[in-house]
Amino acid sequence: MSTLLETSSERTSQSASPSNPAFSPAIGRWLLNGFASFVLVFLLLPTLIVIPMSLGHASYIQFPPQGLTLKWYRAYFDSADWMSATWFSLRIALATTASATVIGTLASFAVVRGNLPGIRALQALTLAPLIVPHIVLAVALYLVFAPLGLTGNFVGFAIAHTMLSVPYVMLTVSAALQRIDPALELAALNCGASRAQAFWHVVLPNIAPGVAAGAVFAFLASFDEATVAFFISGVEGKTITRKLFEDIDYNLTPIIAAASTVMIVVSLALMGGVEWLRSRSENSGS
Repeated sequence: MSTLLETSSERTSQSASPSNPAFSPAIGRWLLNGFASFVLVFLLLPTLIVIPMSLGHASYIQFPPQGLTLKWYRAYFDSADWMSATWFSLRIALATTASATVIGTLASFAVVRGNLPGIRALQALTLAPLIVPHIVLAVALYLVFAPLGLTGNFVGFAIAHTMLSVPYVMLTVSAALQRIDPALELAALNCGASRAQAFWHVVLPNIAPGVAAGAVFAFLASFDEATVAFFISGVEGKTITRKLFEDIDYNLTPIIAAASTVMIVVSLALMGGVEWLRSRSENSGS
């Protein structure tokens, strides 16, 4: 009797189902992948257009380019002004990377492992440069740095960019620290290691990919920063982003596109290095 009822219910459900097949999950995945690809291309297209614009024969920026040449790259590397701005930006970015990585790593360790009073307020204050508009920070830094003679020089830029870069290091290192079992550090302490030894020999090797990622983000945040650089640059101390702004206003040649392409290549190389370190760490951990 139960078998007859089950058979009749199956027939009823089959007759009640629509004639059209149900929406296939494969079609949904294709639509989702297509939409994601469209958004990715839309975001990358302005950056990718810069590369062929740097190869055009014309003495002004043109797309699509008429002919291909490398003369604008030669002009970029032969220009004393462009090279001075580029090396100045590289020096600042390297100093910022070192200082922001040390400060951000130690601050992350204090936030994740420490139990200080008001630690949440301190964390919010440290991450504030990610929230406050850079134009507001630029005006404030100029008003503070100008009377102290810190505008247009290496020290002023290093301080300002370190402040802007520390939040990136804190975010990546804090995420890495939260994945590490505190019992590992406690075991090292129980075996006689000091706090510094436990951090150096146990904690740091486990969070090295996060520290490396934070260092790369700090470098890029400094090297690509434009708003603060526009306010605290000087006649001599001028970053590559400030030089780009000046040439866009007064000398719109494909050298701008060539310099932008160099910055893109540097950024992609650094991000590729971070991805290689992350995959290597995952492979060694597995």
